Amino acid sequence: MMRRAFWPVVAAVLIVSSGASAQQIEMVDGVRVVHNKKGGLWGDTPKLAIELVRTIGNVDTDDENLAFDSPLDMAVDPTGNTFILDSGNKRIQVFGPDGQYLRTIGRRGQGPGEFESLSSISIDRQGNFHVLDSAQRRIQVFTPRGEVLKTTPLTKLRIDRMRLLGSGPIVAQVSIIFGMGGVAKEKTQPKLVKLLGADLEIIGEFGEPFDYGDEMTNRIGNSWYFEVDGEDHIFLCFVYQNRVEKYSPEGRLIWRADRELDYSTKLIEKGRQEVTANSTRYFAPKLNRVTDALAADDKGRIWVVTRDRQIRKEEEVTIMVSGSVDRGSTRKVVGDTDLRTTDMYKLEVFGPDGVLLGAIPVSHFVDGIWIHRDRLFLLDRDRGVQFYEYRIRESQ
Repeated sequence: MMRRAFWPVVAAVLIVSSGASAQQIEMVDGVRVVHNKKGGLWGDTPKLAIELVRTIGNVDTDDENLAFDSPLDMAVDPTGNTFILDSGNKRIQVFGPDGQYLRTIGRRGQGPGEFESLSSISIDRQGNFHVLDSAQRRIQVFTPRGEVLKTTPLTKLRIDRMRLLGSGPIVAQVSIIFGMGGVAKEKTQPKLVKLLGADLEIIGEFGEPFDYGDEMTNRIGNSWYFEVDGEDHIFLCFVYQNRVEKYSPEGRLIWRADRELDYSTKLIEKGRQEVTANSTRYFAPKLNRVTDALAADDKGRIWVVTRDRQIRKEEEVTIMVSGSVDRGSTRKVVGDTDLRTTDMYKLEVFGPDGVLLGAIPVSHFVDGIWIHRDRLFLLDRDRGVQFYEYRIRESQ
């Protein structure tokens, strides 16, 4: 379980829900905190199911339109067309609601409509899509047909991922703030989430990191995913922490939730570096991985890709990256990529109030999740290099 001593407690009132102790709820500093029991409210009778409709893409395909290379993000427009950010191929692949290929947008280059390192795509309420190119440090805005409307350079920020709020601001993961003389060392850990205005200036920030005690472990141990819903709520889940959070569009924490896990989230070993006369070697901290992605549906529920267990050695793949951030990079996957199935993952579904409703098992590897109406997409990025498209079935 997550150590709740991370955050100071001003007042705590324990409330046990009426649902057979499916969760415990307390108020911590005026914030609702939900401690969910295993299984959630549904128990052995889930009220949701997913039905496989099709797959899009395949590492073994002969069709170049389906041969993705490191797909990182996707979005669905109001008409049901799917835009896949095919990052390694420096292009966006567009598919219709029936999964049929429609067109390709972009190619490698530095001009308008060209890409170097695609990392994020988000569609606004007018149907225009905004594309983040992290290597070229710019955001390009396109019409639904792919014509460039606007290009905004990132002069002071390095954004890793972004989502648009309907109210205007951009929600962003920012890795580095550039300024005169390089990057200043922070006396305290910065907030996790940045809200950006029309000119990409920071207009707000929120999200409390946990202090593991050293800079390297803090950086990795506070890794997180986020998503926004149709009402501009912002959701966070943490890769190595037992922690799911919901924020208002302005960044006010509405609730925090955890749940029972079959493994510990305590730090196993801190990160460290070894400096010699000829080199510096870095060793990543050892932590158990909890989550791999999250999405929000149009009913206010949060779907979190959660690990039932830790990965086994025979399931591991290693990603070899060459190149640079500024000039782009290539990825090579080393390991048994023919192994496509696993019992490691489940989709945990939380209600709008942070209560765990239940879990749905998944039989393949998952590196990302997206939801559009009753369509759910799961990405196997490194093995099958494909998207699984499901239909969400609601039981009465």
